[in-house]
Amino acid sequence: MNLISIPALRDNYIWLLQNDLQECIIVDPGESGPVFAALAERQLTPKAILLTHHHHDHVDGVPELLTRFDLPVYGPQETADKGASHIVGEGDSINLLDTTFFVLSLPGHTLGHIGFYSAPYLFCGDTVFSAGCGRLFEGTPKQMFESFQKVKKLPLETLLCCAHEYTLANLAFAKSIMPQYDEITAYEREIKQLRAKNQASVPTTLHLEGKINLFLRCHDIDLQNKLDPYHTLHEEWRIFALLREKKDLF
Repeated sequence: MNLISIPALRDNYIWLLQNDLQECIIVDPGESGPVFAALAERQLTPKAILLTHHHHDHVDGVPELLTRFDLPVYGPQETADKGASHIVGEGDSINLLDTTFFVLSLPGHTLGHIGFYSAPYLFCGDTVFSAGCGRLFEGTPKQMFESFQKVKKLPLETLLCCAHEYTLANLAFAKSIMPQYDEITAYEREIKQLRAKNQASVPTTLHLEGKINLFLRCHDIDLQNKLDPYHTLHEEWRIFALLREKKDLF
């Protein structure tokens, strides 16, 4: 399989996953133009569209794509009016490109947000970002925490194919909270060099995120002591909630 990231809108990524037969799936097409260009340039034939949630920057390209291609569109119930023809949820599996994709319920950013997993790829939409976490527009901190725990159980080599270029901003926040974490400071230098060349910072690996993503480290005693020095928060999801609140204000 060949993973292709297509920059779109202001800071989105649309994902293509391509097999050896020049066939591909399209994930979260927030606009159609860049997808048409990528398909033509690479001479690819799309076979399906996958949607993680209903926000316009993930679905607005669907109608125009469907005017040119007769494709099944898989998404959660909240995308039924955004072009989804096949509604899927937790525990469902989809066979595409001779590959099985497992559907994970990942509420938090939206209530019906899902992810699509086929090792090593996780198309996680706006749930997990490199060094960060999606904003809570509809769900609760506890829901998002539980979604992170679900992702955390996947193999460490999992490639997190998130949908925005937020890495530098997330690292700046992480460094403001835990400046003593050398991994975060070193990775920020690396990503600054990468972005100076206009290269994407994602996908990232779950293994790396376990080191630099504070939202995956709510079990960390040092982080807990920093956020809750008087130890009034007795559950990890409450540490997560406080961290998300601080990010909202950062």
